[in-house]
Amino acid sequence: MNYQQQTLTGKNPVELIVALYDGMLRFLSEAIAAVERGDASGRRIAIKRVFDILMHLQSRLRMDVGGKSAQALSEFYAAIFSLCLEGSRLCSVARLEEAMACVRDVREAWSVAARDPEVLTMLEREAEAPQMTGASAPEPEMAGARWSA
Repeated sequence: MNYQQQTLTGKNPVELIVALYDGMLRFLSEAIAAVERGDASGRRIAIKRVFDILMHLQSRLRMDVGGKSAQALSEFYAAIFSLCLEGSRLCSVARLEEAMACVRDVREAWSVAARDPEVLTMLEREAEAPQMTGASAPEPEMAGARWSA
């Protein structure tokens, strides 16, 4: 088992989501550094990794369970994807920094949820219940959120 796998062992589903957001922030930082040094290949590789994480998060959303929260997250992921695509195409540090700021804000909300005793209790109950195909972590409440890039 490598270091990254050991680090993630024992984390609850919400903490794993926080780790994915941390990964997005790391790869966005790498993309910005690549733009600043004129490294097109490095920029593309870093942005592809951000896209991979966004697509994974998007694919795990359960609209049937998450309702408006899942819809808000779906819109958020689409907006971040758009910002990153535009930032990479234009080699725009400003666009990539804007994406980072948005990711950082939502990451903080997930981080708070990961420490919330009610969320942890809900996760324990969900783990004890019979598993349903495609189940995912509970989504944080984001009532009426609308995201645009």
